[in-house]
Amino acid sequence: MVLSKKRARKVLEEIIALYPDAKPSLDFRNHFELLVAVMLSAQTTDAAVNKATPALFAAFPSPEVMAQAEVAEIAPYISKLGLYRNKAKFLKQCAQQLLEQFDGQVPQTRADLTSLAGVGRKTANVVMSVGFGIPAFAVDTHVERICKHHQIVKKSAKPLEVEERVMEVLPPERWLPAHQALIYFGREVCHPKNPACQDYPQLYEFD
Repeated sequence: MVLSKKRARKVLEEIIALYPDAKPSLDFRNHFELLVAVMLSAQTTDAAVNKATPALFAAFPSPEVMAQAEVAEIAPYISKLGLYRNKAKFLKQCAQQLLEQFDGQVPQTRADLTSLAGVGRKTANVVMSVGFGIPAFAVDTHVERICKHHQIVKKSAKPLEVEERVMEVLPPERWLPAHQALIYFGREVCHPKNPACQDYPQLYEFD
């Protein structure tokens, strides 16, 4: 069973209402730092990324500096993060691409962003929406789990199908608030094991 568009929107709006002031939990000061932080967050908590990035950004504050560094120089700064060796390689490659193809600036389109090493659709959508205010909806493990648990999508839905369904259900100006709220809801309520969603009856009350 999948909820109707009206009911799915109600569930999502109720979750947004639980976290009306939800903000990105990654620390960054510019588009380059945002891109790097989101790349590092794959299979790693945002809290762990935030512990690593101050020293990383102090050592490599720009694409120019990071592109000139050796992978072996970058890796120790992120060694406590998952898949850090691959991520260090991608960071260098990405920085080189930013210089060679985009004049050292983080691009704004999904096509350009996903052309960068280590940047997938989710990362691109986060950079677009959080960094540039361009309507996009990023699907991470929390978002996917919640949308399946609350029957917004089928249990078999792929991340792109989740993205498309939420974008169909909500207007563009609600995509970023929904993404942020769903992340907090996934961390605090709709856990992978023993979800506590039953404590929020408004999620199950339909007209």
